[in-house]
Amino acid sequence: MSRPVQARRLEGIDKNIWVEFVKLAATYSTVNLGQGFPDFPPPDFLKEAFSRAVSGEKHTLHQYTRAFGHPPLVKILAQLFGKLLGRELDPMTNVMVTVGAYQALFCCFQAFIEEGDEVIIIEPFFDCYEPMVKMAGGTPVYIPLRPKAPKEGKLMSSADWQLDPAELASKFSEQTKAIVLNSPNNPLGKVFSRGELELIADLCVKHDALCISDEVYEWLVYDGKEHIRIASLPGMWDRTVIVGSAGKTFSITGWKVGWTVGPNRLLQHLRTVHQNSVYHCATAAQDAVAQGFQRELERYGKPDSYFVQLPRELQQKRDQLIQSLVAVGMKPIIPEGTYFLVADISEFKSEVPDVPDSDEPYDSRFAKWMVKNKGLAAIPLSAFYCGAHKDNYNSFIRFCFAKDATLKAADDILQRWKLEKAAP
Repeated sequence: MSRPVQARRLEGIDKNIWVEFVKLAATYSTVNLGQGFPDFPPPDFLKEAFSRAVSGEKHTLHQYTRAFGHPPLVKILAQLFGKLLGRELDPMTNVMVTVGAYQALFCCFQAFIEEGDEVIIIEPFFDCYEPMVKMAGGTPVYIPLRPKAPKEGKLMSSADWQLDPAELASKFSEQTKAIVLNSPNNPLGKVFSRGELELIADLCVKHDALCISDEVYEWLVYDGKEHIRIASLPGMWDRTVIVGSAGKTFSITGWKVGWTVGPNRLLQHLRTVHQNSVYHCATAAQDAVAQGFQRELERYGKPDSYFVQLPRELQQKRDQLIQSLVAVGMKPIIPEGTYFLVADISEFKSEVPDVPDSDEPYDSRFAKWMVKNKGLAAIPLSAFYCGAHKDNYNSFIRFCFAKDATLKAADDILQRWKLEKAAP
């Protein structure tokens, strides 16, 4: 008789909404605005850099490089982030390259969180934070962004979703080890203001808490908004780990190159987790990303910078999708950043009735109805909340507008939907 397997800390966190909705979209041959990756190519200069890395004469790029980051990449990251943060960074101790931002987050939780530690998570949150905290033995503590009604006749903005200062302060305790900040925020597209970041920073300093700052969408901000790095605020450099992503920066999510930036006193513990898990990241991809950053540093702030061009293009796509969603009766929440747009679907309850006392949130049922009946896939916003709060915010769905052909196909569906609604 075999011994029963104990999957320590994993019970109940193995369910993943992406598996369900990807399968559903594939089954119905759906136009998919659910998953957050571009359907357009990365910039030519980056593809050419990768091609040179794998086909050139530098055979060492096919072998292991430094475990904590390819030297050319950590050097250029230290240079760039040193400029952005206004401090000199040591590429060997203040930067670590990871297998995407996902592994960077995993390293943070495994390195810092012990049994009994509390981690504050701002809702709605990128869905891996909760299970990663639990896998490390920690206890998630949730604080919601609460929407404020927009001015009459105006669409809501992601800036209208705000933390209540007293409520946030009440979540900090002697057990608080860290807070997870995601700005710009997935799924809302909220870009936290300086005042909001100062509120979080003051509480972190007061309670000696760490800040895990997920900034993967740092270059994707719209309407002249500014991405402020919380590590640049007083007292925060020494207690913050910045998490970044080449996938979101250069539209190369499949390359899986991410990084952490922070003080050595914190990164030394991440290096231990990294060394004893994945150990090493793909050398050629790191080399190409290093060349991409070198190019961008030389063009920083100039019109031909990819960091300037990409958000301009995505803002146009965002506005196009907003227009199409409004036409069918949804109320988009205008995102200040990211790939994503959340829309209010509460006007559809007559068309797609709610089911009283159902265990499934309304937005999840609506998203499935939309896949099956309209051929369009999105993700229910309730997927980005803890179990106890899913029904509090269940009349919203998330779309990804970082698309070309897919966005055009979705627009065609929405135009037909508009005509169907207008028909007598």
